[in-house]
Amino acid sequence: MNFFEHQDRARKQSRRLIFVFMLAVLAIVAAINLILLLVMGVTGYEVGEQTLSPVELVKANAHLLAGGAIACVAVIGLASLFKTASLRSGGGQVARQLGGTLVESDTRDAKRRRLRNVVEEIALASGVPVPEIYVLEQESGINAFAAGFTPSDAAVAVTRGALEKLDRNELQGVIAHEFSHILNGDMRINIRLMGALFGILLLAIIGRRVLIHSHFAGRSRDKNGAAVLLIAFGLMAVGYIGLFFGRWIKAAVSRQREYLADASAVQFTRDPGSIGGALKKIAVYSEASYLDVDSEEVSHMLFGDGQKMMLFSTHPPLQDRIRRVDPGFQPEELDRLAAKIRREHEHAREKALREREKVDEAPGGFFDAGQIIDQIGNPDWDRMLMAAAIAASIPDNLSRAAHSTEWAPEVLFYTLMDADAEIREQQLLVVARKMGADSELQVRSLIQSAGVAPPEQRLPLLEVAFPALKRRPPDFVTRVLDTVKSLVEADGRVDVFEYLLARVIRMYLWESHNPNQVKTSGRKTLKAMEQEALQVLAVLAQHGHSGEESAAAAYRAGADELGLNAGDRLPRRIDWVDALDEALPRLDRLKPGEKEKLVGAMLGVILHDDQMVPSELELLRVICDLIHVPLPLLTAPRRTSPQS
Repeated sequence: MNFFEHQDRARKQSRRLIFVFMLAVLAIVAAINLILLLVMGVTGYEVGEQTLSPVELVKANAHLLAGGAIACVAVIGLASLFKTASLRSGGGQVARQLGGTLVESDTRDAKRRRLRNVVEEIALASGVPVPEIYVLEQESGINAFAAGFTPSDAAVAVTRGALEKLDRNELQGVIAHEFSHILNGDMRINIRLMGALFGILLLAIIGRRVLIHSHFAGRSRDKNGAAVLLIAFGLMAVGYIGLFFGRWIKAAVSRQREYLADASAVQFTRDPGSIGGALKKIAVYSEASYLDVDSEEVSHMLFGDGQKMMLFSTHPPLQDRIRRVDPGFQPEELDRLAAKIRREHEHAREKALREREKVDEAPGGFFDAGQIIDQIGNPDWDRMLMAAAIAASIPDNLSRAAHSTEWAPEVLFYTLMDADAEIREQQLLVVARKMGADSELQVRSLIQSAGVAPPEQRLPLLEVAFPALKRRPPDFVTRVLDTVKSLVEADGRVDVFEYLLARVIRMYLWESHNPNQVKTSGRKTLKAMEQEALQVLAVLAQHGHSGEESAAAAYRAGADELGLNAGDRLPRRIDWVDALDEALPRLDRLKPGEKEKLVGAMLGVILHDDQMVPSELELLRVICDLIHVPLPLLTAPRRTSPQS
């Protein structure tokens, strides 16, 4: 199952979740009405000297039962809306509610630095912004989770136990597991589950509060006191019945997705021992994956079980998960495996380094459209190695600046600096005018220490700087975006990367502040978007092929992939920026399966001449970003510079 199929499945599962939630609410309403009828029976509801039968009781109190039903639906609905609204600020809110501490970008703690490096490498390999990173300091169990509505507002959190007890490879396996949830739409379902189930759980809380604080019910011996007591017990029972069904819903949604995320982690790391080692350590350590904090609301989004549950666990049995990634595993091995895990991972690391050398020496035919599509949302170990190599190539001062809240805007401006000294001076004047002299001096110091940013470092720097940048106030972010626009226009033209940076940073920042308004796919088909698809293919062909005939042939190849009639000539549009601005918002509303076809056609255009140049990579990346397809890290084959 690839990225697009996961997205389609997530949309269908969201609809099923709404349907099942409505059924649960209806069942709770029926139970509330039954409690009301029992209360009426306890109070001896009579008319004159005649006691009413159950049917007559219902008819006589239809208005009361209707009011109870409305009140029940209102409590559940308002509580769910309140909880969902409280999570609108994104995944960081969930982490903070559980006691998470933000891992600052310039942290000097070795374990937190390792965690940040792992998260950044996987984010760069996946083609998504680096999420916020949290540590649950008070939790000694081995656990983790990812939360948020979209990759732009995502947060990844790990427990202190995971940070201290897992080695780098095992931590990498856990984080890769969580990135699978980020990329495949699981986070959005999980956060909606939190809101929906809170309303059901609230009834149990109300009932429990009534029992505790109802002195009247405790002291009174009359029928009214018994009625209050019955209502309190009834509410609590109904709430826990709702909780029972809520756990059933979470188990139905989560279990298969955990298996898929484990498999994706193996795909990421190319090492079953990474995720397998983490799962085995959960089995070995006495704290397991359990949390001290109440994990009922978030149990479905955790890496492992947050609490011991005998029924409807949100996760598959631990040993079953281990066997899925390590078929030869035997339970009796656990005592012996603890001593062997480190040696096995050192061996795996050496093997990975040898494979990295093979990747670096790979010929230009390394790219394959089908392989790239399969890795969308599920990048392999080669992408991880590329990300690690690129991250390591960034000078230390630039890396520190990109991680710093104070320097992140200047790093963004630095990536836009032109190689031409005259144009660069104009751009620095723009920075001074828009952001102030201090900002200009910071950009100058970055240029003096590292030179103009090479093409392969610009996007990674943007993605690394994003978490620090989005924490700045909205009015400051608006000034940054205005400065970016002016820097792009300083030389009187817009190149591919400038277009990419301006559009993507605007989208990332808007989505990080409005996560609940983001839709990552729609219901449109390519048949309804034929002209927009052809416009995008034409722009790609024009920017990736030098000759007219070559560009036209590539354009026709892409159109053929979609079964569209491209005509004999390549459509010429000088205003390619306007063409993309017009087409991409509409193409973002395509169904996931239709997006997969579009990406396949774009790759058909780019790979028509059996090579991929940097401008094509950059343009493909921006198009995929703007239609919410996280393209994995790609680097152009080094054909023309063998000495590099």
